[in-house]
Formats: sequence, structure tokens, C-alpha cells
Amino acid sequence: MRRALVTGGASPIGAAVARRLAADGVHVIIHAHSGAARAAELAAAIGASGGSAEAVAFDLADAAGTAAAAESLLAGGPIQILVHNAGTHDDAPMAGMSAAQWHSVIDVSLNGFFHVAQPLLLPMIGTRWGRIIAISSVSAIMGNRGQANYAAAKAGLTGAVRSLSLECAPRGVTANVVAPGIIESPATAAVMSREQIAKLVPARRAGQPEEVAELVGFLASDRAGYITGQTISINGGLA
Repeated sequence: MRRALVTGGASPIGAAVARRLAADGVHVIIHAHSGAARAAELAAAIGASGGSAEAVAFDLADAAGTAAAAESLLAGGPIQILVHNAGTHDDAPMAGMSAAQWHSVIDVSLNGFFHVAQPLLLPMIGTRWGRIIAISSVSAIMGNRGQANYAAAKAGLTGAVRSLSLECAPRGVTANVVAPGIIESPATAAVMSREQIAKLVPARRAGQPEEVAELVGFLASDRAGYITGQTISINGGLA
């Protein structure tokens, strides 16, 4: 059974991805930091429905802590699928943004990607099969007021993954980016009404986490072995 690590797995998109991969017969390791309890509940629910899952908790911004967690996970064998979904917001206009706000967002999304992916790469490559999928954002493509830190972090993933795809393609490992637009979640509902979303998005609705998960599930499958180095948007025509 292939093993997958989903960072930020307790979020709406992360949870949908974990369920999709488990339904496809993958053993899913659901990562969380502040949402550790939700990750454990999700792992239990997947197990109760016949899937295979476990939960882990560590801080992606902590390089040493992530390295130790990766070493522990690799004791159970290579992780052949990595979905880096973890991210955080700390919005402010750049003129009023503190250094702490800038670095905290970069540390989770971009530095966190390096911290978690780097130790998994050689074991993955050794199997001659792997899938690396980073979850970016429409903000990385369009920009967004008050999100210079978030857009920079998510855009940085695109360059990192594109370079990584060139390094890994000869070894059967693909690397791609998925860039969601406005996706239904409690956080989205707190800042945008359905009417506002309908005016902004050509599809006239928010996307569902499960729609993102279907795309991720395809990219993580054998069927997507010739797709690598790509950024695929899923945003209802927004960008």
C-alpha cells in the first residue's frame, strides 16, 4: 500500500484530499499543528469507514522538529505521495505589515515545503515512483490586497515545484501545483457572502473542497504519470 502525507490535513481542503486518497487505497498520514485533534478525528473516521489513516502533529516552520518527524515516519517505509496543503494567513497592507507577519506566513507555506519535502525525496526516488503536489492559491496568480506575504509564499511554491519536477522526472516522480480559487469553508463564509462570490466568480459559486480533492487524487494516481511541472488552476473562471 502506498503511503501519503497530507500537510494541513485538518483544513477543509486537506480533509477532502485525505478522504479521496484513502478511498483510492492509499494509507494517509494526516498532518496538523494547531488542528491536531481534528486530524486525529479525521483519521479515526477514515479508519471506521474502511480506509487506512493516521494523524501526526508537528510544526512545519520548525526545521529540526520537521526533520525528526520525517525520520520517524520514514521508519515505516517511503512516503510516495506528498500533498503540501499547509498554509496560514496573516493579512495586512504591506505598508503596515510587520516582519513577523511576513515571515510567519512564508515559514509555513514555503519554508515548510522545503522542510517536509527534502527528507522524503531520496526514499521516494528510490522507489522509482512518486507524486508531489503543492497547494497554491489564485492569490499567487492574481495577487490580492493585504496578502503580499501569502501571495509570495504560494507563488514561491510554483518556482520550487517547477524546478523539482525537472530534477525528479527521470526517476518516475512528478511534481505539480494546484491553485484553488474561492473554496467553500468557514473562513470563506466569514468574509464573503454567496452573493459577493456569485458576482466575482464567473461560475457564480464557490468551489467545493471535494472538487479540489478530485484533481489532487488524479495527479496522485498512476493515470497522471506524464503530467509534471504544471500549475493547474481550479477557480471557476476567476483567473
